[in-house]
Amino acid sequence: MRHQRLVRAGAAAASILLLVPACSSDRDSADPGGDDSSAAPKAELPTDTFGDLESPCGEGDASGATEQGVTDDSITIGYGDDKGFSATPGLNQEMGDAMDAFIQWCNGLGGINGREIVGNRYDAAIFNTAQVMKESCSQDFMLVGQGFGLDENAEPDRIKCKMPTVSGFTISPAASMGPMHYQAVPGPVDEFNPSTQQILMDNYPEFAKTGMVNSDSPAVAQGLLRYFGNFEAVGADADDCGVSLKSAGGDNYRAIVQKYKECGVTALFSFTPPSPPLYSFLEAAKVEGLDLTFATEATWYNEAVSDANVGDLTEGVKVGMQFQPFENADEVPAVADYLSIMDEFGGVKALLGMQTASSFLLWAQVAKDCGSDLTRQCMVDGLSKVTSWTGGGLHAESNPGDNRTPICGILTEVKGKTYEQIVPEAKGEYFCVDKARPGTEAELGGIELTDDRIATKYLTDDVLTPSS
Repeated sequence: MRHQRLVRAGAAAASILLLVPACSSDRDSADPGGDDSSAAPKAELPTDTFGDLESPCGEGDASGATEQGVTDDSITIGYGDDKGFSATPGLNQEMGDAMDAFIQWCNGLGGINGREIVGNRYDAAIFNTAQVMKESCSQDFMLVGQGFGLDENAEPDRIKCKMPTVSGFTISPAASMGPMHYQAVPGPVDEFNPSTQQILMDNYPEFAKTGMVNSDSPAVAQGLLRYFGNFEAVGADADDCGVSLKSAGGDNYRAIVQKYKECGVTALFSFTPPSPPLYSFLEAAKVEGLDLTFATEATWYNEAVSDANVGDLTEGVKVGMQFQPFENADEVPAVADYLSIMDEFGGVKALLGMQTASSFLLWAQVAKDCGSDLTRQCMVDGLSKVTSWTGGGLHAESNPGDNRTPICGILTEVKGKTYEQIVPEAKGEYFCVDKARPGTEAELGGIELTDDRIATKYLTDDVLTPSS
């Protein structure tokens, strides 16, 4: 597990896809905080390629009303986020914004084989996921690029209406391992990527005794389990010290800081997305003298985090990710292409937006290959064959077809209004561990898996499976 190897972004070819070199002139570098001090000339809007991926969008003569949501002229897909959640307004809005922008970009190039993409954007606001799924089941061909915090609530209806999905992310074990489910950067619950935790242990020995900042959100608490296991796998002790922050806020944060002091932890880690309660905790830690290195995961690569860095509140926060940061746009064409599309069509730019963009590109590539035979069965067949994917160079190599986690990552830290890559030092490279960490029974969240690693919880006999 401790062996290190470095790989370049976009080094692996995507199976079943035709990859071509992309132009790299006039590329843009941008940061989530909007600081133009390091910005390069604005990138041109991509056309023939996205990064090192041939664009799946363009004119064509596909036809036929082959499935719900598919006509001679259009393909209707659903997507969305939890931006209406009252406790954290705008939660994961960057995902829906990315879908809005990429649909417009793709339609501007001719759609998918000449068919226009029609998008239905949903706001689950955390607690309305089941209702969103019912609406989607009644009108969409597929769900693409979405991220819902309580995604398990959608699974019974999604499976019942045989709705395949290429999600932006999943949280629950049932959704992560569900049938007819694919993801550009898979997050299975029977294996995990410990690269961030290995980087932290190799470079910051204080993480040998890590305080885990837990939450009363069931989704966050379930997700945090994997990081307990990751820290243990790399030789660290992890303890939440009896702390569970209220997701709606209102805690006595000074008392919580005291618990961590008494617990004797020497670093802090959180899986909770950036939010006012977390900022209040960090502020209390600063006031009370709990000066510990704080690390987290990809949701903290976000404009809100740099905006919150007033009085060095988030300065130095370590952020692990499997994507190339915006600051690397001058070296990674796919990042420049993502930024140029978002700049052109508008919306919040963040790492989860890139994650959604990769899922959209994966869906679009397979939809293109289906041509006039654009059915849900064709999509399941095609997606199951994609065993190497980087989103054109946006992220570490993944295996969507087999639902296997990546084993590489990078570490960045907040520097003023921007982020700086720490490990590896060279832009466009990744730190990789030898293999994924096997999951535990607790991390399965009470679900059972078939021999094909499909959750049985809501499984029916007539779901779509890859054709033999």
